[in-house]
Amino acid sequence: MKHEKKFSIEKQQAKWGFAFTIPCLLFFAVFSFYPIISAFITSLTNRDAIKRTWDFIGLDNYVYLFTQSNGGFSLINSLKATGIFTIGTFIPMVVVSLILAVMIMQLRKPGQSKMFELAFYTPAVLSSVVAATIWMILFQPTGLFNQLSNFVMRSSGRDFQWLTNDNMLRISTIIVYFWKYIGYFTILFITGLASIPPTIYEAAIVDGSSRWHTFWKITLPLLKPTIMLVSIMAMLQCLKTFSTQYMFVQGGTAREPIDVITMNIYYTGVVNRRLGRSSAMSIILFVIMLFFTFLQFKTQKGDEDVEY
Repeated sequence: MKHEKKFSIEKQQAKWGFAFTIPCLLFFAVFSFYPIISAFITSLTNRDAIKRTWDFIGLDNYVYLFTQSNGGFSLINSLKATGIFTIGTFIPMVVVSLILAVMIMQLRKPGQSKMFELAFYTPAVLSSVVAATIWMILFQPTGLFNQLSNFVMRSSGRDFQWLTNDNMLRISTIIVYFWKYIGYFTILFITGLASIPPTIYEAAIVDGSSRWHTFWKITLPLLKPTIMLVSIMAMLQCLKTFSTQYMFVQGGTAREPIDVITMNIYYTGVVNRRLGRSSAMSIILFVIMLFFTFLQFKTQKGDEDVEY
C-alpha cells in the first residue's frame, strides 16, 4: 500500500509539473519554434515583401548565396565580417571579464566592490543605438578617443581613421561592443565566484597553496559551468550583432568591412524585399550558432570526462 501511495503521489506531482510547463512550452512554440520553421519554409521560396504570389524553388536560394557574388555584400563577405568581429570580441571579452571579476572579488571593502560592479555594468544598460552614437563622436578626427590615441602613440594631430580605414573600422565596432558588454559578463563571473565556498580557499591557504596555484587548481575548475555559460552567451551575442554596425553605416561609414550577416539579412529582406533569400541567410546563421553552441557543450563534457 505504501508503494502504491508513493507511486500515485509521484504520478500526481509529475502531472502537475507538466501542467505548469505547458505555458512555457506554448510560449517557446509560438515565439521561437514557429518563426524558425516559418523562416525555413520561406527560404525555399522566391517570396517578395510586396508581391503576394511566390513559387517554391527548393534550395536555389542557398545555392545562389554560396555561388553567386553580389559585389562586396555577398554572403561569403558577411561570414568573413562576422567571423572577424566574433573572434576579435568574443575571446577578449571572456578573458578580460574573468580577470576583472577576480580583481573585484579580491577587494576587501564591500563598498568598493559594489562601486566597481556598478561602474562596469552601467554601459550594459545603455541602448546599443546610444552607445554606437556616443562612440562615433569619440572616433571622429577631433574626438576624444582619437586625441587619446595621439597621446598614447606620442603623436600630434594624427588622424587614426577609426571610421574610414577598413581595418580600423572593424576594430572600432569591436571596441564599442567590448565596452558595452564587458560589465555584463563580469557580473556573471562575480556571481559564479561568489558561489564557491570560502572554506575551500581557507583549506588551500592552510596547505600552503599560492594565489596563482589556487586560481588554476581550484577557482578555474569550480568556475567551469559559469565559464561555459558566459562563453556561449558571449559567442551568441557576437554572432547576432546588428545595431552597432547598422548605426555606423547610417552614420556614413563603409558597409562592406562590417557587413555582418545580420545586417546583410536586413538589407536583403527589408531594403531589397527578397524575403526568401534573407530567410535562407537566417537559417544559415541559426545553423552556425547551433553548431558552435553544441561544440562548446561537447568540449565542456569532454573536459569533465577527462577530469573524472
